[in-house]
Amino acid sequence: MMRKLPLALFLLACSTLTAEAATCRTPTATGVVFGTYTGALVEITGTITVHCTNGAAYDVGLSGGDSGSVTARTMENGTAKLNYALTSGSYTGTNWGNTSPTWVTGTGTGANQTLTVYGELAAAQYVAPGSYTDTITITLSGATFATRTATFTVTATVVKDCGVSATKMVFGNYTGAVNNTTSTVTVTCTNTTTYTVGLSAGLATGATVTTRKMQNGTYLLPYALYSNSGMTTNWGNTAATNWVSGTGSGVAQPLTVYGQIAAGLYVTPGSYTDTITATVTY
Repeated sequence: MMRKLPLALFLLACSTLTAEAATCRTPTATGVVFGTYTGALVEITGTITVHCTNGAAYDVGLSGGDSGSVTARTMENGTAKLNYALTSGSYTGTNWGNTSPTWVTGTGTGANQTLTVYGELAAAQYVAPGSYTDTITITLSGATFATRTATFTVTATVVKDCGVSATKMVFGNYTGAVNNTTSTVTVTCTNTTTYTVGLSAGLATGATVTTRKMQNGTYLLPYALYSNSGMTTNWGNTAATNWVSGTGSGVAQPLTVYGQIAAGLYVTPGSYTDTITATVTY
């Protein structure tokens, strides 16, 4: 008797998994847009998006832009330059450069990773009004992949602006003789911005820019303010007649105010004061 035994044929299917090479895509970025700049501090952020395979170590560096210096970046408008900074972590964080330890490091997750760029425009930069730009190159590098690069722009629009300050005018003791003194009005305007400076009549009732008066209660002591050392040009607040004109240079410009109390004014003894408002128009 012959028995037939079924033959079982087992096929073993094997699959081999190949590890994905550690790599990164070319990064993308938003611009750093400071918007309108009037001389006050401006802080704004931009973003860089990195996509690397899980576990891929990478470094992200930022170039110095047109200035070539990562610690002294500038936007440009022709020959005019506007200083700004790019940092990581916070507005007061580490300057973001293109070498260790100033670049930003990370490890890929297989998904998009967003890095924040903190941009700062310092206050009191009185450069010429206009549109300023810079171009920053992003360098994404690592040991397991070829270096990738991309760019983003940094922009700001400077509008004309002026600031003004003044020192006290102190006549000291008045004995009936002519008494001359000075004070300083300091104007700081954006470069090439034209301006005028007017001085008010003061606080005394009935005072004008040609008949100013200090007060001691109800008592009055007349005095005058001039724009020239010869004390012949009254400094008032009227267009094209008695105010002082100038053109901003981007730095502080001191203007001397010449004060005089005429001789022979035998008023009641005491302390006399007045308050003058300096108005800058631009």
